[in-house]
Amino acid sequence: MRDHPTGTAEQIVPANGIELCHETFGDPRHPVLLLVMGLGFQLVHWPDGFCRRLADRGFFVVRFDNRDAGRSTHLPGTDYALVDMAADAVGLLDALGADRAHVVGASMGGMIAQVMAAHHPSRVLSLASLMSTTGRRGKGRTSPRLIRHLFSRTARTEQQAVERRVRLFETVGSPGFEQDFEEIRRAAALSFRRDPDHRGGRRRQYRAVRAAGDRTDQLARVTAPTVVVHGTADLVCHHSGGEATAAAIGGARLVLVPGMGHDLPPGAWPTIVDAIVDNARRAR
Repeated sequence: MRDHPTGTAEQIVPANGIELCHETFGDPRHPVLLLVMGLGFQLVHWPDGFCRRLADRGFFVVRFDNRDAGRSTHLPGTDYALVDMAADAVGLLDALGADRAHVVGASMGGMIAQVMAAHHPSRVLSLASLMSTTGRRGKGRTSPRLIRHLFSRTARTEQQAVERRVRLFETVGSPGFEQDFEEIRRAAALSFRRDPDHRGGRRRQYRAVRAAGDRTDQLARVTAPTVVVHGTADLVCHHSGGEATAAAIGGARLVLVPGMGHDLPPGAWPTIVDAIVDNARRAR
């Protein structure tokens, strides 16, 4: 296990027939806030400082590796769907003894969080969908500028992994905020050590996203208080995806962050954290 200076050590628990690695911040007596990360990324890509801010606002923060990422179970030769990944997250809540949670998802994690809220409404106190979309054709499209990153070769060394991650975020990161490249390098090095053969898992996750199709009708069933946060400079998922998500969920609040890309720059944390906290207060 990896000891963390501000959170618990990483732990692995059974969930939905697989094993999930997770880590927590804050007081376990506080309401659970579950962080769901995006495609090919790991729990370490939720910045420690961001997690601490949420914990300081009165939440027991849980971040975890999705299936096929980090130290959670990898499933070569297996096809699955977003509903399976949502069931994983519900299984993690079961393992933690949590009846319900405030759920925050980023990118693909936003899609998983949306599916949780639609298919497991009794388990989701509130929903925050960050930099994500509904799956509707033409919404949340990816910029052609990113094609060279999508088809780059697998990094063979930690140094290559770090260099590629820096180049990626130089392109997809927030032009309106200062980027923390020290944190990007730290997380990239750590993620390579935790899961050096991540490319196969990323492909399987991508297939799950592609197979999910348009979730607009599903999202109409969401009853949890919802906030949708999206950057106006997002090249990975155009902010039309966030606008479509907010339009599909009754009573959802849309927060567009000028100059934010497909990342979590420290300068945007106050806006994002306030949006999450204010939305959580709407939960019964």
